[in-house]
Amino acid sequence: MDSDALKRTWSMAAALGDEVPLYFYSHLFASHPELRDMFPVAMGAQRDKLFSALGHIISHADRIGEVGEFISQLGRDHRRFSVIPAHYSMVGSSFLATLQRFLGAAWTDEVARDWAEAYGLIAKVMVVAAEEASDTSPPWWEGEVTAVERRSLDVAVLQVRLPQDFAYAPGQSVAVEVPALPRTWRYLSPANAPRADGTVEFHVQLIPGGLFSTAAVRKTSAGDVLRVGAPVGDQLSADGGRDLLLVAGGTGLAPLAAILDGVAAQWRERGFGPRVDLFHGARVPWNLYDESRLAGLAAREPWFSFHPVVSDDSTFPGLKGWVGSAAAAHASSLGRLALVCGSTPMVSHTVGQLVGAGVPRSDIRYEDYTGIEDNSSPTGQDQLEGTR
Repeated sequence: MDSDALKRTWSMAAALGDEVPLYFYSHLFASHPELRDMFPVAMGAQRDKLFSALGHIISHADRIGEVGEFISQLGRDHRRFSVIPAHYSMVGSSFLATLQRFLGAAWTDEVARDWAEAYGLIAKVMVVAAEEASDTSPPWWEGEVTAVERRSLDVAVLQVRLPQDFAYAPGQSVAVEVPALPRTWRYLSPANAPRADGTVEFHVQLIPGGLFSTAAVRKTSAGDVLRVGAPVGDQLSADGGRDLLLVAGGTGLAPLAAILDGVAAQWRERGFGPRVDLFHGARVPWNLYDESRLAGLAAREPWFSFHPVVSDDSTFPGLKGWVGSAAAAHASSLGRLALVCGSTPMVSHTVGQLVGAGVPRSDIRYEDYTGIEDNSSPTGQDQLEGTR
């Protein structure tokens, strides 16, 4: 398998624009119309997501040793779309037919063999992972919405009761489907540590024009039943008892709030635990949607300090500017384990600021979902601004 040829020909196809994925979907649905119901009704947001994800992953098949767990997780995740092994062959055939159609003379017999070999390798890893996961867990759990609270202008909090066998660790994310938008999944993070009654709190930011956030915030009510996938992520964790620096942008607060919840439980039960400084950034003060609760906790608990940061309001009587800069300038930034969550630009800026302030790169953790662009159909994970 010639990995250079895979990367070169994928770059050629990806540079040809929207016509390529449009042909792919047309070929797939014409050849296998039964697959159409596995995708969202509105394909506008889907566009080139599946096609691009496939190309990105397959063209890096030479790194299978490095990204094997990532690909396995995709296979496990695809169970919630009711994907079976035969579907991989259907999608693969249309994918290769699309490349042949647009690569022209560059689609040689050797290139065709390389792409077929790479696709088969990736598909096998995904299928095996899905089969193994099926032995121990369902493709999704159903949770009842018990309350929907509009916490701010554009943030809602969904309270959901999940079955007792649903387990996750603070800091992880789960794929969620709301009944108002079937077959469209988005990753959200529980904003609390696991509770005895199985209730989970999700924070959802209303994105202008966002199909999922609109359905979740405006069209979801108490009594609705959500589907929730298996938890993913292993970077946002408070391990080793180290003191913590938590830096959140927007609803990136959710997984860090879950970690804080777990630390608070440790202090209650044992009388000791990590000291925590939490920086939460928003553009305007009224988007600090959990400020009163966090400020109250900081007033009661000597081990916790809360630092709200506002970037777009010069009248704010507190820290102003980018949250990453504020966190990096604070004395608590050194010597602690830093956990960062928010939009991709926010995370990138914060990491750069912390490193510039002398925080070792090994002391900074965040979830990296590079290559997973969307999960509204069999692809991956959305990283919209503030959507957790």
